[in-house]
Amino acid sequence: MLDVTHLHGSRHAIGLAHGQRHAAQIRRSIAVYDRLFQDFVGLDWAAARREAQRFVPAIERGFAAILDELAGIAEGAGLDRDDILTLNCRSEISLTQASGGCSAFSLYQQGRQWLAQNWDWRADQLDNVVLLRIEGDDAPPLTSVGEAGMVAKIGLNANGLGVCLNAIRSQTCGDGLPIHFALRKILESDGFAAARRIVEEDRVASPAHFLVASADGQAAGFEVQPGPPGVLTPSAGRVTHTNHLYAEAATACVADFPKPDSHVRLRRLDELLDPPPEASVGALFEVLSDHHNAPMAICKHTDPGMPEAERMETLFAVVMALDERSLHLRHGYPCEAEETLSVSLA
Repeated sequence: MLDVTHLHGSRHAIGLAHGQRHAAQIRRSIAVYDRLFQDFVGLDWAAARREAQRFVPAIERGFAAILDELAGIAEGAGLDRDDILTLNCRSEISLTQASGGCSAFSLYQQGRQWLAQNWDWRADQLDNVVLLRIEGDDAPPLTSVGEAGMVAKIGLNANGLGVCLNAIRSQTCGDGLPIHFALRKILESDGFAAARRIVEEDRVASPAHFLVASADGQAAGFEVQPGPPGVLTPSAGRVTHTNHLYAEAATACVADFPKPDSHVRLRRLDELLDPPPEASVGALFEVLSDHHNAPMAICKHTDPGMPEAERMETLFAVVMALDERSLHLRHGYPCEAEETLSVSLA
């Protein structure tokens, strides 16, 4: 079972403690992505480090403060800052060829805003998942679940703002914040409007879907990319998304290459949420545990029929109750998890 890693203080202190606490997992993550980069884009780690340098100007322009945290993570783990930079730019380096999974939805019901998702990825990252609770000197308290050494992925903050992530496979990659830096900046936002400005003004270097919601009932899906994002507004209080683009503003200028299961999972999410169950942490985990259409199911188990490098499975599931500022995590398959780890920022 995962523990919560508590980080606090200056940017550098947060990074230093992160690196020290998770040094072994960070090194294992680098080994995973070294293999992945070679499998999918023909780059070894040294070449990937050089590729990551091209994103530094956008980070300096849009989120310069986070570079102190990168340096701290590197120092704590006994690595170079460029190793941590490369790890945090893994989507921009590899996801033009590699494809992740993930099924996500927002739900507004009886005055309460919920976010939930499965994160599907390579099984060799299962033990490198970490849950961070960060209290920085210059940002609201936040919690994020993701991969060791990365500044953020999926989570919420004490202002009641939450974000989920769906990977998009595309050959598009341009100027803007790399995905994981944009996610962290969103998690430091004071509300929905500020989060929206990040995707519309800072922009995001490569396509992805950010599902953003706030405790006051605002929610939207943003199909981010170097240009203006496609925006998906709630229908009957819901936004659903998997791993393909479908907002007209995004599909008009970005070509994506989803696997067939993305459409299958999206249809199943819509079926399960129309009408939705009476929302609760347990009920929403049941949605994320659905096996209908397996091996193309929402709860994704290893498919031995796929090439080994492309096998994806659900590594964790998250349900967030934004009004309570609470995040609930099941590590591994949500259908089999014996424990749920809960963190509250209230």
